[in-house]
Amino acid sequence: MDWKSEWKPLAWIIVVFAGCFFLPVEAPRVQGAIMESLHLVKWYAREHVLLCLVPAFFIAGAVAVFVSRQAVMKYLGPKANKMLAYGVAAVSGTILAVCSCTILPLFAGIYRMGAGLGPACAFLYSGPAINILAIILTARILGPEMGIARAVGAILFAVVIGLAMHFFFRHEEAEKAAAAPMIGEEDGSRPLWQTSLYFASMVGILVFANWGKTNDPTGLWHAIYAAKWWITSGFSVALAVMLATWFKLGFTRILIAGLPAALMAILQPQHPALAFTFGVIGLSVLSNLKATRDGEMGQWFEESWDFTKKILPLLLIGVLIAGVLLGRPGHEGLIPSTWVASLVGGNSVFANLFASVFGAFMYFATLTEVPILQGLMGAGMGKGPALALLLAGPALSLPNMLVIRSVMGTKKTIVFVALVMVMATLSGLIYGALF
Repeated sequence: MDWKSEWKPLAWIIVVFAGCFFLPVEAPRVQGAIMESLHLVKWYAREHVLLCLVPAFFIAGAVAVFVSRQAVMKYLGPKANKMLAYGVAAVSGTILAVCSCTILPLFAGIYRMGAGLGPACAFLYSGPAINILAIILTARILGPEMGIARAVGAILFAVVIGLAMHFFFRHEEAEKAAAAPMIGEEDGSRPLWQTSLYFASMVGILVFANWGKTNDPTGLWHAIYAAKWWITSGFSVALAVMLATWFKLGFTRILIAGLPAALMAILQPQHPALAFTFGVIGLSVLSNLKATRDGEMGQWFEESWDFTKKILPLLLIGVLIAGVLLGRPGHEGLIPSTWVASLVGGNSVFANLFASVFGAFMYFATLTEVPILQGLMGAGMGKGPALALLLAGPALSLPNMLVIRSVMGTKKTIVFVALVMVMATLSGLIYGALF
């Protein structure tokens, strides 16, 4: 046996065995951390997989099937107009009210279709970071100057990070641009306005199914929240009509596929997720009928399923690890919250850097970062580190990093994460010095 080639497996076996042998399972904090990871993954499965990720997987699959490669190359490809490409990518988050995990299927979709690394990374950062609802909530709870700083910082971040990623990997991007096909005419099988409305219906379902609750009993936000499932149902009906007419599925098939969802909505109105679930099942079955599986509908489902099986397991593993280390919002994992609060006071370089790193690894669901930050600031967190966490946290998370690595490789992921942390730290230092 050649032990020179076997020492690495032996070392891993020894490390894993030693870890299992000395695992402090009897320690209360370890037991609590394990339970927190299970609570977090349960909460994540209930609150985010069905309503956030499933629509995102279908949208990503639709991008792969119904958006021509020429269109992606024209607006986001390596040879695209830089001002147009980065402008579109940097403000995309104002439309998509998504978290750092929900943006991943959409990012993987456009990157797979040939989008340049810079615009794709700008889109990856901007999607969760420039959430208009989160920015409004930040301004209302943490002050208008914090809301403005978050909005301006996030847009600038998206462009700067995208340009930096393009610069650091410019040789690979040059090879990619040279190998890219010439931009020709876009596929004219379906008018652009039909495709736009089709995607608008799915984005509408994604946004309004996840519309956050407000503490105010009045106002536009509360009114939309009160009617969120009616609005979501309206977008679902619109999508059904498009599938019946433009996609030639016929109203009979659509009615049969949608009947269980309609019955659940009538019989169990207090559990709208049930109707949503049956709607997803109906769409999946409709896409796999003998008459549809070989056409566009079948391709749509196959692409969506491909994104699901590649991304979802990594996300769930990442959520479990994040739960063990950091716990749920308001609960502790292995790392005590008092440590975090004590390390982010003032406006030092370390405080801002720690806030950026902590925010980058912790998982924040959409809109939850604001009340969490409010609690940390009440415990003594400085304004600079608060902004650093706001700029790094919503755009990154440990589950997010695992998926990004599977899409664009380890080296690019490390550079992307490092850029977000450095930019967030610098922004926190500047903001803390000014305010």
